Amino acid sequence: MAAVTAPMASRPRASKSESFVDNKRKEDVRFANINSARAVADSVRTSLGPKGMDKMISTASGEVIITNDGATILNKMEVLQPAAKMLVELSKSQDSAAGDGTTTVVVLAGALLKECQTLLTAGIHPTVISDALHKSCAKSVDILTAMAVPVELTDRDSLVKSASTSLNSKVVSQYSTLLAPLAVDAVLSVIDPAKPEIVDLRDIKIVKKLGGTVDDTHPVKGLVFDKKVSHAAGGPTRMENAKIAVIQFQISPPKTDIEQSIVVSDYTQMDRILKEERNYILGMIKKIKASGCNVLLIQKSILRDAVTDLSLHYLAKAKIMVIKDVERDEIEFVTKTLNCLPIANIEHFRAEKLGHADLVEEASLGDGKILKITGIKDMGRTTSVLVRGSNQLVLDEAERSLHDALCVVRCLVSKRFLIAGGGAPEIELSRQLGAWAKVLHGMEGYCVKTFAEALEVIPYTLAENAGLNPIAIVTELRNKHAQGEINSGINVRKGQITNILEENVVQPLLVSTSAITLATECVRMILKIDDIVTVR
Repeated sequence: MAAVTAPMASRPRASKSESFVDNKRKEDVRFANINSARAVADSVRTSLGPKGMDKMISTASGEVIITNDGATILNKMEVLQPAAKMLVELSKSQDSAAGDGTTTVVVLAGALLKECQTLLTAGIHPTVISDALHKSCAKSVDILTAMAVPVELTDRDSLVKSASTSLNSKVVSQYSTLLAPLAVDAVLSVIDPAKPEIVDLRDIKIVKKLGGTVDDTHPVKGLVFDKKVSHAAGGPTRMENAKIAVIQFQISPPKTDIEQSIVVSDYTQMDRILKEERNYILGMIKKIKASGCNVLLIQKSILRDAVTDLSLHYLAKAKIMVIKDVERDEIEFVTKTLNCLPIANIEHFRAEKLGHADLVEEASLGDGKILKITGIKDMGRTTSVLVRGSNQLVLDEAERSLHDALCVVRCLVSKRFLIAGGGAPEIELSRQLGAWAKVLHGMEGYCVKTFAEALEVIPYTLAENAGLNPIAIVTELRNKHAQGEINSGINVRKGQITNILEENVVQPLLVSTSAITLATECVRMILKIDDIVTVR
């Protein structure tokens, strides 16, 4: 008995306050999250900048996409790890907030996570790192705002330069001289003087039509539909002095509310049903004709056919032009452009609900046909852009690039400041934050210094993707900024450091501030996660 109790007596007694905490698992989860997120960031890093590479994405359905747009690449990726999914969401957030800089924001988040990993390994607590990142982010926004140059919407050249910078990193960069002015004009034409700082990009409709080249892309003052006029019964395909109705009801015989079949055993009853159907349709068309309407835009119907062969025959006899299968989500844009009201019921069909246009015609384009409505009276503040391309891949990429350019101009409308591109703002931020870190005390200063170092990833990657020596370029860039040349950046076309403002490489302030704010927010969130709980 004594032999058994002896070892127990020699063991020191643990005080009540002492307890064993297993931090190993928390560290493992944190590092697993960081490594997964960094892997996603590294996958799009080569796509950054004008000389960035493109990605070919092949989907399960066999669809092929060629793009270097960060948001599109990440959106099509099948990411399973929860923390890595946060970077995909981060890219989407940047896309909705600024429209451009979707690759930059992910690369920046990846660099910040790499620096945070070093700090965590050194034993600094995640909360301390998170607070320092928050302060650094706020300071960065202040520095960028101080660097920015104000711009007026009347200064069209500056707006075009900014849109060109966005387009220069795209697959269709050689068409930037055409697409940039087009994007600027489109955005300026939809600005409402009552709300001069708000631009709704849903007021700009991009219609894609295969054939031709991107050079054939042009704006259309009016409406364009990538569909043909209904030729079923030999109705008109061109209408001058058009009175247009947008209808949301069906010109076809009604159906029963519940699924049921009617058995007709007698020919006279069958004739009676057909006669009633004919009278029903004729009654509707007479009401339409009485209002003076001569062009019908019919919303696509899910429950039953919007029009039947019989109704098309009677509409053609009444010399009414028919465009069927207008998508439900296009109705708002169409009615706003035509300055008319959608009609949901035949009983509400009145002349005051119609839109008026000088000409509605079907035009041949490439191997297909489009419908154009021009000379619209009291046209709403909307615009349409007809995008052409030699194949579907180019066409889709042209649309994405044009959307990014429109977003850049929208950023300038909401926050009217421009800053230099080419890695100039990031290096300047890095320099000023590095100086600020020396003033701060303790761990905070150390964390701010690593934040400043992480920002250098943008100019480093720009140089690397352009085939330059990144270390030499970034060192020279630091030297120029230390001498007070705050607009010095990497000119990837010349392969050297130049004053990037003079080279017309500019971007909206909102793109940079949004990228830094969103990337910091995402990194702080990943840092604070110490466990993953799976619920089945």
